[in-house]
Amino acid sequence: MADKMSREEAGRKGGEETARTHDKDFYQEIGRKGGESRGNDSGRSDGKMSREEAGRKGGRS
Repeated sequence: MADKMSREEAGRKGGEETARTHDKDFYQEIGRKGGESRGNDSGRSDGKMSREEAGRKGGRS
């Protein structure tokens, strides 16, 4: 039976391959898209607060 790859190893290998095949612009674009999708929405429907809101509250609920 073949040895299974751990999730950690699979993630590392995938990340290394992505880094090898994509440039800085790729990472900037996906970062921008992620920021747009999260937004700065304090009325989130998933019940979680944004990082900015958490920072303003300073750990208070």
